[in-house]
Amino acid sequence: MGLYGVLSQLVCVAAPRDRRAHGARRAAGADPVASVVWQAATVTAVGIAVGLAGALALARFMTTLVFGIPARDPLTFAIGPLLLALVAGVTAFIPARRAARVDPMTSLRDG
Repeated sequence: MGLYGVLSQLVCVAAPRDRRAHGARRAAGADPVASVVWQAATVTAVGIAVGLAGALALARFMTTLVFGIPARDPLTFAIGPLLLALVAGVTAFIPARRAARVDPMTSLRDG
């Protein structure tokens, strides 16, 4: 739910500012869903990179809290970000469909 909230807020905040640009791209035939998903992918990639860096930096402090696996388990460090990226990709489609419903002529006229 938190990831969906962040991505939805990203679309809602960026939509009024970028409405004219989205309208022009859509009038030219571009896919607005791809634009929103690309924004979500960028935010997700930055979050994953910062999270991995932080997790690697703090892994030695976690050795007393995890049992049976090493603190820097490569499988965990691979599956976690992949699962997060998959969930982010799925949750990006809901705000993307909402952004795609905006009529290009209305956004160009109001912009």
